[in-house]
Amino acid sequence: MSHPLPPAAALRRIAFLLERAREPTHRVSAFRTAAAVVDTLGPEELDRRIRTRTLTDLRGIGPKTGAAIVQAHAGEVPEYLARLEESYGELVPLADDVADFRALLRGDLHVHSDWSDGGSPIREMAEAAIGLGHEYMALTDHSPRLTVANGLSAERLERQLDVVAALNEELAPFRILTGIECDINVDGSLDQTDELLGRLDVVVASVHSDLRADSAAMTERMLTAVADPHTDVLGHCTGRLLVSREQREGRRQRPRPESTFDAEAVFSACIEHGTAVEINSRPERLDPPLRLLNLAVDLGCEFAVDTDAHAPGQLDWQGNGCERAVECGVPAERVVNTRSAEDLLAWTVDRGSSEAG
Repeated sequence: MSHPLPPAAALRRIAFLLERAREPTHRVSAFRTAAAVVDTLGPEELDRRIRTRTLTDLRGIGPKTGAAIVQAHAGEVPEYLARLEESYGELVPLADDVADFRALLRGDLHVHSDWSDGGSPIREMAEAAIGLGHEYMALTDHSPRLTVANGLSAERLERQLDVVAALNEELAPFRILTGIECDINVDGSLDQTDELLGRLDVVVASVHSDLRADSAAMTERMLTAVADPHTDVLGHCTGRLLVSREQREGRRQRPRPESTFDAEAVFSACIEHGTAVEINSRPERLDPPLRLLNLAVDLGCEFAVDTDAHAPGQLDWQGNGCERAVECGVPAERVVNTRSAEDLLAWTVDRGSSEAG
């Protein structure tokens, strides 16, 4: 993308590429914040601020973001953006079979926003998904038990449903599917009310606590969650981290090992109850490991290739999951997000009603 962009769009492109480069959140946020400030300025006010050199007097605009705004306003590609485009503008091309597989995906069923621990507003996540050619994304912010991730209480989730409804009117035909990444409690129950879960389009159920439990306890916990009629997708099943958050931020800590459980029993239960197994595309997760993904394929599971994106630039990570899906021979027809939104929702409704019955 070498053509000039308007100032706010240039700032958001910089943020997107910083996310792709996995730069610290505070650096990304500086450019998204500056873009939001520019959005509030009319053309005449922006002209005046640039002419009088008072742009950086505005809260949220600093020297780096200000320089990018001035250059973009002059019809130039900001120098900082040009450098990022050179380094991160083009991803490593996918192999033809992987690219073909990715082209079949119509959306992403595991996406976070700044309502929980994501870094960007819902609209920006949706607009990035539209830019990637998606037809839909499931907004799956965390459930209340995960307080460290600002999980949504029932009241906040209800407010989010209203926000999503309004955005869907504006962004049609693109569709934001209502959803949640719901904590699987120690007893296997889901961390949200049945009434609210029943109103959501997509429920991803994931284990985030007591990850070192013994295999029997973890297996029973996951079997209970998979059998819940609200559970559509079993998220990042082993909970492993190949690269820890502390390592990403420059602090030393070992990666997190896999949780232990009877994978054959859990995947067989997924087939029995119509629950899809997530192929998580985050570089530090890549979950399930290949040996377990092969097992799930052999048993006959359905899958969802998801990014678990916490920022717009991370929506590009779906290729990671596609590579693993192709390597393990996942049939595209068993990937639920190759379906249209209508067919996907028919699947979630059918599996929920049949389980409840």
